[in-house]
Amino acid sequence: MSTLSCLEIQKLIPHRYPFLLVDSIQDIEGMERAVGLKNVTINEPFFQGHFPDFPIMPGVLIVEAMAQTAGAIVCNHLNNHDNKSVFFMSIESARFRKPVLPGHQLRLIV
Repeated sequence: MSTLSCLEIQKLIPHRYPFLLVDSIQDIEGMERAVGLKNVTINEPFFQGHFPDFPIMPGVLIVEAMAQTAGAIVCNHLNNHDNKSVFFMSIESARFRKPVLPGHQLRLIV
């Protein structure tokens, strides 16, 4: 199993602050499984408007963080990923069981 740092992730996918939503990827098992980590802080730009009195990470950004994790794993597996792009195409039946709040660590198992 291996790990990707934030800098290594940025070599694989085009996302940058404030839209890079994965801090590291751990427990990489080829293309089969990996765990993305996002340390959620009160300084995240989306908390200014979602919601000022009760900051919650938007579900669409949680899904985006999952997609970024998966995209980085695909690119990490490719021999020549420089001229390749990975796109998130669809999701069905997404459910969020608990809110993601400042101070949480979001574990994205893909």
